Amino acid sequence: MSETPVSLVIIEDEKPIRRFLSSALDGENWVIHEADTGKQGLIEVATRKPDMVILDLGLPDMNGIDVIRQLREWTDLPILVLSARTHEIEKVQALDAGADDYLTKPFGVAECMARIRVLLRRRGNGSAAPAQTFSFGDIKVDLVARTVSKAETTIHLTPIEYRLLSTLIRNAGKVITHRDLLLAVWGPSFSEHNQYLRVYMGHLRQKLEDNPAMPKHILTETGVGYRLLEG
Repeated sequence: MSETPVSLVIIEDEKPIRRFLSSALDGENWVIHEADTGKQGLIEVATRKPDMVILDLGLPDMNGIDVIRQLREWTDLPILVLSARTHEIEKVQALDAGADDYLTKPFGVAECMARIRVLLRRRGNGSAAPAQTFSFGDIKVDLVARTVSKAETTIHLTPIEYRLLSTLIRNAGKVITHRDLLLAVWGPSFSEHNQYLRVYMGHLRQKLEDNPAMPKHILTETGVGYRLLEG
């Protein structure tokens, strides 16, 4: 374990949520800095140079989307967004602006910690050599040979299905918006063709999930995009 403690900045105007997050994170012996406005948050991030930012979109002085855009002008540190359940458009805007993931209020400690660890792990591995294989459930993907197997049985994927799966793998644990997936797999001419995603995600689930109707790994983030769960 690193001798340097993990440092986070929480930008959240609701004091109970700040206390909730600080209490949960303090148990990890991490260093927590708090801000209750967007402007203060930007200053905290600039001066504290944290490993990660947790950001509420509903701030009193400025739009959380603008905070993300300003941060992305000079840093690539992980940003975990907090959002209201009904604001799916804001979630998409936050991810498009450069956020890495989001949590829907209300949320539990276990889910919060899992999301944080995924983002910190990805940041910590950023300079490492890319993995040659990736596994989830009983699926194994050889990223060099471009082969996929399920319980040691080879699974045939079409080129588009494989590109879609490899995009999910590159962003494992994170939500990817419909638009980002369409751009990565089909290109800019198809950035609004969400029906392509629905069809091909259905194909992937039929081939890779034990129960495609109740997927455990390739998950739908309603109104936003998809997420591939690791493990």
